[in-house]
Amino acid sequence: MHSIFVAALALASTAIAQINVPGEVPINLVEPLQHRLAYAGNTGMTVSWNTYEQISEPIVYYGTDSWNLSNYATGVSVTYATSLTWSNHVKISGLKSNTQYYYIVSNTNCYNCSELAPYTFTTARDAGDYTPYTVAVAVDLGVMGDKGLSTTSKGAISVNDSTTIQSLARYIDGYEFLWHPGDIAYADYWLKEQIQKYLNAVPIDEGYKVYNKLLNTYYDELQPITAEKPYMVGPGNHEANCDNAGTTDKQKNITYTVDICIEGQRNFTGYRNHFRMPSTESGGLENFWYSFDNGMVHFVQIDTETDLGNGIVGADEAFGSEGDFTTIGQDAGPFGRMNQQINWLNKDLALVDRSKTPWIIVAGHRPFYAGSSAACPECVKAFEPTLLKYNVDLVLSGHVHFYERNAAIANGTADPNELNNPSAPWYIMNGAAGHYDGLDPIEFTTDYMRYTQNSTYGWSKLTFHNCTHMTHEFIVSGNGTVLDTATLYKDHTCNMKSSNYTATNGSVPTTDQNGGARLKASSALFAVALATVLMVAL
Repeated sequence: MHSIFVAALALASTAIAQINVPGEVPINLVEPLQHRLAYAGNTGMTVSWNTYEQISEPIVYYGTDSWNLSNYATGVSVTYATSLTWSNHVKISGLKSNTQYYYIVSNTNCYNCSELAPYTFTTARDAGDYTPYTVAVAVDLGVMGDKGLSTTSKGAISVNDSTTIQSLARYIDGYEFLWHPGDIAYADYWLKEQIQKYLNAVPIDEGYKVYNKLLNTYYDELQPITAEKPYMVGPGNHEANCDNAGTTDKQKNITYTVDICIEGQRNFTGYRNHFRMPSTESGGLENFWYSFDNGMVHFVQIDTETDLGNGIVGADEAFGSEGDFTTIGQDAGPFGRMNQQINWLNKDLALVDRSKTPWIIVAGHRPFYAGSSAACPECVKAFEPTLLKYNVDLVLSGHVHFYERNAAIANGTADPNELNNPSAPWYIMNGAAGHYDGLDPIEFTTDYMRYTQNSTYGWSKLTFHNCTHMTHEFIVSGNGTVLDTATLYKDHTCNMKSSNYTATNGSVPTTDQNGGARLKASSALFAVALATVLMVAL
């Protein structure tokens, strides 16, 4: 029932968000909006929300009993030039691991609290806890409805299909947290959508209102999920500024640049203010690179946009590939000292205790390997030696807007063991969550491709069965079916008896570019199991 209620809230929030117009503010200027959570170590949680006015002392009241929220923590209220709202961040420390807490934030209208509030969150498991669990991953996810992806947008969605946000809300009870490694909201599409006459045009100098409207609409739509589940994010190119890397108006023969972006809408400013990821707890930097443990898994978020290190120019930096290496491009970053990110990554991975967290999962926005010219060879050069050195198990990405499951890969070559205890990381790119533009063409095939599709929107579901077996599933947003599944076996040394699962890696490359949901034959057992779970849930 809880997942059905959250799905209903997702539908309601989408409708409500679309009623507002740029610059409109609610009557209650400190009414909490856009609740979101983020792990702050195994015994902490950061609770954030937005208001239309600064709060002198944001407070979160919390407890393990919904009728006794006597504990509280305070935080800060921050904003930036051109923002229409203030972001309030409160970090709660000293919590019990793997424990459900009820919470409510200051200035909440509690008239219906017995029915709708307080919200809940669950802290991370201790490292070394081998209890199986599942994580949801969505990349390249934008505004849904009449401001973004809809039945009439460029990448039109079927009138009978759920959006990815609605799908994630519907199955919210089935995963621990939502991981979103970049391209969040696509607010920088405001000008493109105007040029294509999807949105009503406003003057360029008023574009910040539309930009902020798209951001706030997206965060409002995601509220039913992020108020209940940690929302762990990473930087993507569409967070860099307001310009979408150079929007062209062909009718007027004008190509705009980052110069149209006024203060507050450049250099990842909105992204840096809106979120608080556990970089302090992990020695990382802001929301750009960080890590955290949850049970048997060590999760690592890297920045593929800037700060690649060793003299490698990041795509979103001045003269990076977003500007074809010849123009100012996105003109973002760098944010750390020279080589700070790669030095941090080496140190972070070296400190992982594989007897407690046998799995290491790394996410970065841009794909190292893909059937697309938009793959990131700079990322391969910057990060792959470190990922191989520390035997990383899985690398997740998006950026290219289709789904591609690859083999385990080292130096551009598929591991001969496929998914049966490979020595190289497994690479999965899923940029198919959905936004205004829709899905991209699959440009070419490679020897390491194992399954691709660009016919339907969806998200990734990672299930950690034990210390040796992990399954990835592509969930179709429209109807919740499993389009593709594969299981990785790794011979990790851990204090746990191996299960009877076997790897299902689909060793023959398969491409599905023309639609039609289908399951790999080797995945039938997992598909039946998931179908049973969904039938019971519904």
